[in-house]
Amino acid sequence: MTTTLLRGRLLSFHRAPLSLTDSQSYLYEEDGGLLIEDGLIAAVGAYADVKAKAAADVAEIDHRPHLILPGFIDMHLHFPQMQVIASYAANLLEWLNTYTFPEECRFVESAHAERIATHFYDELIRHGTTTAVAYCSVHKTSADAFFAEAMKRNMRMVGGKVMMDRNAPQGLLDTPEMGYDETRQVIADWHGKGRNHVAITPRFAITSTPAQMEATAALAREFPDLHIQTHLSENHDEIKFTCELYPDAIDYTDIYARYGLLGPKSLFGHAIHLSEREADVMSETGSVAVHCPTSNLFLGSGLFPLKALSRRENPVRIGVATDIGGGSSYSMLRTMDEAYKIQQLLGERLNPLESYYLMTRGNAEALSLADRIGTLDPGTEADLVVLDAAATPAMALKMEVVKTLPEELFLLQTMGDDRAIAETYVAGVALKKTL
Repeated sequence: MTTTLLRGRLLSFHRAPLSLTDSQSYLYEEDGGLLIEDGLIAAVGAYADVKAKAAADVAEIDHRPHLILPGFIDMHLHFPQMQVIASYAANLLEWLNTYTFPEECRFVESAHAERIATHFYDELIRHGTTTAVAYCSVHKTSADAFFAEAMKRNMRMVGGKVMMDRNAPQGLLDTPEMGYDETRQVIADWHGKGRNHVAITPRFAITSTPAQMEATAALAREFPDLHIQTHLSENHDEIKFTCELYPDAIDYTDIYARYGLLGPKSLFGHAIHLSEREADVMSETGSVAVHCPTSNLFLGSGLFPLKALSRRENPVRIGVATDIGGGSSYSMLRTMDEAYKIQQLLGERLNPLESYYLMTRGNAEALSLADRIGTLDPGTEADLVVLDAAATPAMALKMEVVKTLPEELFLLQTMGDDRAIAETYVAGVALKKTL
């Protein structure tokens, strides 16, 4: 059995913080100890107490004065879009057709998919992200490369082969039958292998015919424990086109409802422009709206009403994500910096405790995986990030006047990026410094 004792300042959330002074919502240890045994957290608390529980010869790593948190979780991004990031376009549909679809055609080649998978996981680890929910391309080769690389790194990852049979280039189209068959094969090949989770992944209603949506519904019935991921209400032109393609539906959300695709493991990217009826249906079914702030700003899609959806009488479950490559950064710190600004523009406040809750336990709860990841609770998996709030000269200068934990967290969120990630641990193994 491999055992390691980490020392540093520990932060982990018990629940969503109600305010900036809600100290009951989180665990904070100024001089903390985290005991890791065979990839799991065995004990957490004051360093002296945890040290007393460990073997006398336990290997110790001292991360003081840095913060140790659960690894960041990214709820929505596109593995084949690493070379699409920073592509100039007016809006979502132009960006898809001009850059994204042509790039995704390249993932029919195993060698290309495997090369990008290596870079993809390197970037996640560099930015402190230990779990992500990814779209592969329409090709099974892309899903194979994605999950194989996840197993090499022993990461808990969620992903799926995209299903799309219309409104895309020929090289990116499957058929209802092929989408169904290949998704079933990806499930057989990868789900539950290592720490892999396969998600049923119709890209969005625009690129799936009713026949393919029926095939998706069949998969959802056959595999009720799997996640489902797709896109919803990102852009006004997208909403209009989608509703024209499905004229019998009440609205965009109703399209997915008609095929049985709403539920507590259903993840809807963006969901910016929901009507009250749609928000009610999302709430009733436990479906998750995934906020992608850098992408929403980059593509001019709109301002996600995070606080308004959270405080409704029927609140909507919310996750946060980078949405690479519509998103402009792999960093969850940069992502929450933009999320903060969006709420400012809406006349709302997003305090730093909420941001870190969302990046860790909040996203784990949205994935129905908080029993495994997203906290420092004993028995959970030792996926961790170590944060250095003085990582750059400008950050170090600001840290001279920082007096409280929320102030430090806000500094990291506002000025931090991959340089603020001192180390990333996956199942107790330090990976960032090996890159």
